Amino acid sequence: MKYSKEFKEEALKLSDEIGLKKAAQQLGIQYYTLADWRKDRKAALSRPKLSDSEADKRIRELERENAELRKANDILKDALGFFAKDRKK
Repeated sequence: MKYSKEFKEEALKLSDEIGLKKAAQQLGIQYYTLADWRKDRKAALSRPKLSDSEADKRIRELERENAELRKANDILKDALGFFAKDRKK
């Protein structure tokens, strides 16, 4: 089942107030579903927030790294083709 963002937020607030098990029972959802939402919230809060310029810089770095890895992958594919062709002889 798909729950709205608002429902999840309210469910988490309730679980903070009355506890995970009681909140899950009261809302009629699985305990583990609510526990997973809590874990996801904790992970999101522990991630550092980047400013727009920092995020743009990080995106450029990742795009550059991605391009380098694609080149390396193409080189390895070519080398594999070369050696495979050599083995057929």
